[in-house]
Parts: sequence; C-alpha cells; structure tokens
Amino acid sequence: FAGIAKIPPAVLTRYPNMSVVYLPTAYLAPIQYYSKLAHTGESCIEIWENYPKQTYRNMCLIATANGTQALTVPVEKPETPKYPTRDIRISNHGNWRHLHWNALVSAYNMSPFFEYYADDFRPFYENRYQYLLEYNEALQTMICGLLEIHPVITHTEKYEPEPENDFRNVIIPRHPQPDPTFFSRPYYQVFRDKHGFIPNLSIADLLFNMGPESILYL
Repeated sequence: FAGIAKIPPAVLTRYPNMSVVYLPTAYLAPIQYYSKLAHTGESCIEIWENYPKQTYRNMCLIATANGTQALTVPVEKPETPKYPTRDIRISNHGNWRHLHWNALVSAYNMSPFFEYYADDFRPFYENRYQYLLEYNEALQTMICGLLEIHPVITHTEKYEPEPENDFRNVIIPRHPQPDPTFFSRPYYQVFRDKHGFIPNLSIADLLFNMGPESILYL
C-alpha cells in the first residue's frame, strides 16, 4: 500500500511490550487511538477518573472545506467538581445529533467511501443514548467491525494514577504528549490539495477516505 512508509524500528520494538494499554473513552477517536486498539493485546478503558473537559472523550476532529472542525457531544453538567467518567450523561438540549451528521455529510460526501459506510454511522445520529461511555463504546464496536479488528476491551476497576503504558492523557487534542509508538504518514484526504495533509484526525476521516484499506494503514 503506497500510503505507508517504512515504520521506524522504535515503533516495531515498542508494541510487543504493550500487552495492556490504558486509554480514555473517546468519541470517534483519532487514528492514534485505533492504532492502540489494533496492535495491543488488551485495551483497558478508564472509567473511574474524574471527568476532564475539552478532550477526545466527547469530541472528535474532522477535515472540512474550511479546515479542521471539532464536533463535541454535549454532556450534562456534573453534580460535583469530581465526577467519574462512567456516570457522565449526554445532554439532549440543542440539536447536536443533526448538526454532527450534517457536518459529516458536508465534509465527506465527496470522499470515496462515505456512501459505503453512511448506513453504519447514521443510526448513531438518530438514536439516543443516555451515557457518554455507552455511546462511545457502541460507536467503537461498530468501527472495529468495519476495520475488521478484534481488540480485547476491558474497564478499569479503580483509578490507578500511573499504570504502565498509560495513554489516558497522551492522546489529547491540545498539546498532545510524545508517543513513540505512533507514527503518522499521509493518506488521501478530500481537501488535501487545499489544506495539506492533516494528521491524526478522527478514525471516521480514515474510513471515509481509505475504506477497506484503512486496516492496512493502521
């Protein structure tokens, strides 16, 4: 596949040692996140942390005609400052489902595989989910099926401050932390001629642009 360059030895040597990785829950998670799901023995999703704001837990990034756009799932304000992620509820105020779906259609209706996958994604913008964790994991299950990957997913049983292979606060939209196990290479994007290649967008960007070859890229 021409979109993949030679992987640095550092990446190849790191993955065999990562039998378990710790990840946050994520809405239409970035490619970096799915590279962990695809290449590690077990992915342990953090559910007992105090819910942080402005992260991929309820936000994704897509490429549009105007550049990168953030789509945010609104959540109900927690009752206390410290509130576990597992209990965060989705807010039904506003028309966010309609807005998110229209944004995806506008951004990707000209991509090679949007029509191929549209029927898989559409129900998630028609049906209501009560909890953010439930919604994210239903989307993740669907996407893993499209990618034909079969990750072992578990949940944390309590909050561990510094577990080994901790990516909970590494895969973040602002000021991402160094990750020697992730190596990004350009692939086809609809608006690449206009904006250049935009790395590490939502997995939806990879699927709509690369289709079944997405797994080869991962």
